Amino acid sequence: MHSREQYLERVREEYRNADKKTKTRLLNEVRRRTRLNRKVLIGKLAHPAEPKGKKKRGPRRPVYDSAVKTVLIELWEIFDYPCGQRLRAALRSEVERLRESKEVKCSDEVAEKLGEVSAKTIDRLLAREKGVRGLRQNRNPSVHPLLYQKIPVKVAAEWDMAEVGNVQVDYVAHCGGSTGGEYLHTLSAVDIATGWWEGEAITGRSQQATKDGLDSIRERLPFRILEIHPDNDTGMINDLMWRYCRKARIKMSRSRPYKKNDNAWVEQRNWTHVRKMVGYQRMDTTGALLILRELYASLTVYKNFFQPAMKLKEKVRVGGKIHRKYEEPQTPYQRLLASEQISKAACKRLLKQYESLNAAALRRQIEQLRTRLFQYLEDNQNGVPAGARRHGPAIRIGRSVQGNAKAPEENRKEAGRKSRPASSLLKSKASAPQRLHQRKES
Repeated sequence: MHSREQYLERVREEYRNADKKTKTRLLNEVRRRTRLNRKVLIGKLAHPAEPKGKKKRGPRRPVYDSAVKTVLIELWEIFDYPCGQRLRAALRSEVERLRESKEVKCSDEVAEKLGEVSAKTIDRLLAREKGVRGLRQNRNPSVHPLLYQKIPVKVAAEWDMAEVGNVQVDYVAHCGGSTGGEYLHTLSAVDIATGWWEGEAITGRSQQATKDGLDSIRERLPFRILEIHPDNDTGMINDLMWRYCRKARIKMSRSRPYKKNDNAWVEQRNWTHVRKMVGYQRMDTTGALLILRELYASLTVYKNFFQPAMKLKEKVRVGGKIHRKYEEPQTPYQRLLASEQISKAACKRLLKQYESLNAAALRRQIEQLRTRLFQYLEDNQNGVPAGARRHGPAIRIGRSVQGNAKAPEENRKEAGRKSRPASSLLKSKASAPQRLHQRKES
C-alpha cells in the first residue's frame, strides 16, 4: 500500500501537466500496474495529495481544576471523608452555608462547579488523596424461658421501613483486651426509617444503667419510640426492661440468637459512629465517662444533621449476581422532615437547631474531644500515672521512690561488676587455688 502511494505521487505531477492524449496513456498504464478503478485513479491523480499526518488536538482544558480540588478536599475533611455519593448530597445543601459562615473560602465559579460535580468525578478527584492518607465473640445469655417466650423474634424483612419510631438498640463494650471488672459501655440506638442515631455512655450493662441510658435517649429523640429491638443480651431482655416498656407503651422484639444481621442497622452504626470514633481501648473511670458523654453530645448532632446516608431501594437477583439500587443519599434530619410523621412543633425545633449549627465547627469540636479522650486514657492507663509507669522489666521512668536511698549505689556497684572485662574474671578464678594453698601452708 505504501509503495503504491509512492508510485502515484511520482505520476501525479506528470499527469497534471500532460495533455488529454498523454493523460489517457498514463491512466491506462497506472491502471494496469495498480489494478485500481479508472475513476479512482482520476481522483487520485487530478488532485493534490492529502496531508500525511492528521492534526493533533491539544489536551482538553480540565473543568475541575486545582482550585476546585483544593476546596473539595477541605469539604471532604469537614464531612468526615464520605464516599462520592454521600459527599455530593452534602455539597448541594451545605456549600453556600459554609461560605456564608466563612468556614470555606472559594469563588462563585468554584461553588457552582461543586454543586454540579458528579459522584464518580468526586471519587476520581479524591483518589490520590485517599491513597496518600491511607484512610466475635458469641455469648449464650441465661434468660428466663417465660420472659424469653413473651418477646417475639423479628427479622429484617418484617420491619416497616417507612414508619418512624422503630429503634434498634445494642451495647458497645469499652473493655480493651479484658472483660474482667467493671467498664464503660455505649448504649447505641438507631431509627430504622430515618437512620437517626443516639449514643449514651453508661457504667456497666446492668438493668438500671440500661434503663437510665434509655431514658436519656428518649428525652433527646425528636420522635416517640414505638418499638425497641435489642439482641438477646440479658442487659436488655429482663423483667425490669419488660415492665419499663409496658409502662411507656413501647413494643419490644428481639433478634434470633447468633444472627447479627437481624440487628444490621445498629451493628453498622456501632462501627461507623462508635468504634471509628473512640477505638477499642479500655475505659473504666468517671473521667472517661464524662468526656465520652460530651463527645457523643456533639457527635450525634454532626451525624444526624450533616452526614448523608445511602438507603437500599431494591435488590434484584439476575442469575448468580445481586444488583442493588439505592435511594438518593440524605441526612437523617432530611429524611425525618420528609417523612411528615412528627409534629409541626418538632419540625420547627429541628429547623431552628439546624440553622444554628456549623458543620466545620462541630467537626473541630469532635476532634478536640477525641484528642482529649485519648490523652486522658494514655495518662491514666490501668490507673497508673504516666510518670510512674514501667516501660520494661525493672525499669521505672520518673523519680526514684523515697526510702530507697541505697538503690542507686547498689545499681552502680552492679553495673561496675557487669562492666569488668572477661580477662579480669579469668584471672580471679585462676588465683583462687593459689590462695587456698597459701592458707594451708600457713
